[in-house]
Amino acid sequence: MSALSLKNYWVALPDFSMSHVLLRIPLAAVFIQQGLSKFPVDAATGAAFGLPYLVWWFVCFGEVAAGVGLLVGALTTLPRVREISVLSELGDFVTRLSGITMCCVVTGVIWVVIKPDNLIQFILNDSLHLFLWVGGLYFGLRGNWAVAIQKQNRL
Repeated sequence: MSALSLKNYWVALPDFSMSHVLLRIPLAAVFIQQGLSKFPVDAATGAAFGLPYLVWWFVCFGEVAAGVGLLVGALTTLPRVREISVLSELGDFVTRLSGITMCCVVTGVIWVVIKPDNLIQFILNDSLHLFLWVGGLYFGLRGNWAVAIQKQNRL
């Protein structure tokens, strides 16, 4: 296969710039569900995990807010909305903040609840929390990538 036909192949593929939604929806659903399952927030439940009330409060509301933030961030990538620069930049910020929050919450779960003996044991035995952490890291680092690319193309 020549380089020219390979280039034509890649150009002919459809562009699905909303593919990030396929990651956002299940990730957000897990975080929102986990957060809502902890309501009403009370000090006794946090104490059962060895957490002070303030930390437990941030965990509960942080999970829900991070999940909702991922979904709101997705809305700001819609074609007509992302052309409004303030909204697209705000959506990018919300997406990154949600991803960072997810990483913080899952890191806390790993250290406080799971307490793996080593990294290899954790990677091999707890794929759920690993994927939640990596998903949060992805959105924390990447934000609304489709918006960033379009913004770069306008400059």
